[in-house]
Amino acid sequence: MRLLVFRAGAGQPRLARLEDDSQTLRPLITEGPVASDGVLVALDEQGALRKLPETGERLRLDEVTLCAPVPRPRRNVFCVGKNYPEHVREFAQSGYDNAVTEAPPEAPIVFSKLPDSVIACGEAIEQDARISTHTDYEAELGVILGRGGRNIAAADALSHVAGYTIINDVTARDVQKHHKQWLLGKSQDTFCPMGPCFVSADEVNLASTRIQCWVNGELRQDSTTDQMIFDVPALIATLSRGITLRAGDIIATGTPSGVGIGFKPPRWLVPGDHVRIAITGMGVLENRVVAR
Repeated sequence: MRLLVFRAGAGQPRLARLEDDSQTLRPLITEGPVASDGVLVALDEQGALRKLPETGERLRLDEVTLCAPVPRPRRNVFCVGKNYPEHVREFAQSGYDNAVTEAPPEAPIVFSKLPDSVIACGEAIEQDARISTHTDYEAELGVILGRGGRNIAAADALSHVAGYTIINDVTARDVQKHHKQWLLGKSQDTFCPMGPCFVSADEVNLASTRIQCWVNGELRQDSTTDQMIFDVPALIATLSRGITLRAGDIIATGTPSGVGIGFKPPRWLVPGDHVRIAITGMGVLENRVVAR
C-alpha cells in the first residue's frame, strides 16, 4: 500500500491511499495528529497498517499539496554514512576530510538529522550563503519503523519495519568539514526532503530496489540497495544495540556514489538547481534549491 500526506487548499494535513495509477488519491478517515505524525496514525500498536475507511472522495495528485510522510519526526532521523563501496571510494579520493582509506568501514557510521530539517516533495531546499556554499545532495532509501525494540536481532529486524520512503540527505560539506562532525552540516533547515509517499514493507524488495538521482536532468546517482555494505537488518540491529528504538523512528540508509563532492572539481548545488530522486515503487522526490 502507498500512503500520502496531503493538504487540499488551505485545509489541514490529511492521509490518503494512492491508487495504482499513481495519480488518484483516496482520502482516509483517521484519528490522531496527521499534521505531525503523518502516516504513523495509520499504524496499530503492533506496527501493522490499520484498515482505515475511505471518505468516498477522489482527488487528483496535481490538485493537492504534498506533506512529508512523517512531517514532524518524533526525534532525530538516524542516518548512515559511507554505506556504499563506490561512495566510500569517491569520498576518500575527494580529499575533503581526513578519511583517506578506500576500505569499507568495519561498522556502520551513524549520525542524525534534526526533525526540523524535514520538508516535503515540492518544497524548497534553502541555501544560506552566509553559512554554506558547498551544498550537496544524497539520494537515500528511508526506513520507517512500525515497532520499536532494544537489542533487535538482524534476523527479526525487518518485522519491525512498517514501510519505506525516499530521503535526500542534503549536506553542507563546508560546515561538516569545519566542525569535524556531521550533525550541523546535515541538519540545516530544509536539509531533509522526504517523500513523496510511504510504501508498505510488503511491497518493497530490497534485493532489487533501484536508487537514482538527477540534478537539472543529468543522471548523477544510479545504484541498487543490494550494494549496501550494511543492509537494513544489520542497521536496525546496530542502532538498537543498547538503544531502545521507537515506533516511528526513521533511518536514512546511506547514499550511492555520484554525489557532488565526488566530482573534480566538486559540483555543489546552487540556487535554481532541481534535484529529482526516484526509488523503485516509491515515486519521485523533487525539490528546487533557492537562496535564503
